[in-house]
Amino acid sequence: MFFKKRQVSLSDVKGDVDQLVGDVRALLSVKELDAIPEIKRIRERMDEGMGMARDSAARAIAQTKHTAACTDKYAHDEPWHIAGAALAIGVVLGYAACRR
Repeated sequence: MFFKKRQVSLSDVKGDVDQLVGDVRALLSVKELDAIPEIKRIRERMDEGMGMARDSAARAIAQTKHTAACTDKYAHDEPWHIAGAALAIGVVLGYAACRR
């Protein structure tokens, strides 16, 4: 394989998004570009878009954490349901593998 697998945590993703937002805002803060009206409009749209992307990333992170917490709670509250589902999937996959 050409690429090594890397564990990516939610804090890594948030940090990367924050870094990207910071870099874009630094680029947009160059005041010499304000003399060009098109650049000013693009800067305003990009700043709005980056804010929306940051908010979306924050919501996605919160939803992912909530889903993980619910899944963990369910697995601890109903371990036999999880074991039964795993057994059923194993039987189906074993049957499919034997038929080939």
